[in-house]
Amino acid sequence: MSEPPSIDLVAEWEAELERRTTVEKIYDVALQLREPLRVADIADRAGITPDTAREHLNFLTELGVVKNPSDDPATYERNDAYFERRRIDQLWTEHSVEELQERIRELAARIADYEAAYDASTPAAVDAATVAEASGDRTIDDVYSDLRDWVTAQEERKLTKRTRLQRCRGDNQQ
Repeated sequence: MSEPPSIDLVAEWEAELERRTTVEKIYDVALQLREPLRVADIADRAGITPDTAREHLNFLTELGVVKNPSDDPATYERNDAYFERRRIDQLWTEHSVEELQERIRELAARIADYEAAYDASTPAAVDAATVAEASGDRTIDDVYSDLRDWVTAQEERKLTKRTRLQRCRGDNQQ
């Protein structure tokens, strides 16, 4: 029996990145901006010129995807409120009040499980290295994975609660 053809995943990924439009490249970088970054640095990450980056960043600012906290030097950062509104709109469209309430219960249970497992009220109160070392069978990566999931569950519960409240009031105005 012959070997299956090998797949060069790195080459495939690089080819996919090359096919992306300039605005898609800037959008991808914008999604990662947790703190203000200069236009030149954003352009470098996206592999385009600063002038092109500035043009697309201005467009994304008008859409609300990014914010421009400083003009001297020009910096941009991700606008988390934009992504929260999008998630609330998605929840509003795809789920009934009852489904939202059930999701809130599921998330609350998952959060409570993490609180009990780590004997902490928030993920920030957990020292991942200490927990991994003390457990003997869990790696620090396992603990960090749990902490990321815990934070995600908290954020999702917050947005789901907000959506449910708006649905109950008949108000889709974020």
